[in-house]
Amino acid sequence: MEDIRLTTQSQAQQPQPSLAKHRRVATGRAGEDAAAEHLLQLGYIVVERNWRCRSGEIDLVAQDGETLVIVEVRSRTNPTRFGSAVEAITPRKCRQVRELATIYLKHGKAEPHSVRFDVVAVTFQQEGIVAEIKHLKGAF
Repeated sequence: MEDIRLTTQSQAQQPQPSLAKHRRVATGRAGEDAAAEHLLQLGYIVVERNWRCRSGEIDLVAQDGETLVIVEVRSRTNPTRFGSAVEAITPRKCRQVRELATIYLKHGKAEPHSVRFDVVAVTFQQEGIVAEIKHLKGAF
């Protein structure tokens, strides 16, 4: 028996995710994996990955001694074309991450001695191999 699929007009008009978007998501995920591994090697404890609420997402939450570290991860495969991963941290993004951290703390997720905001910038070679990791402690 032949498999027949019916497609409504609204389904047919929905845009399909582009290959570029899939690559961006994969690069972001790989960057977060590399950043988490980097933090673990430094002795941090990764408490949360991709913590979400209605207002957005915190990439990583880690513990560095008594300090809760909110980590924004930026990944790039072609820094010459789009700028470096560090350059992608805008003042608007800093404000958003601070607001998300406030929500995170209000939800009783942690009562830290102190809070720090770090950026981990991961640059990949074209083959998906990590070329460089920059860890900026207290970036904002």
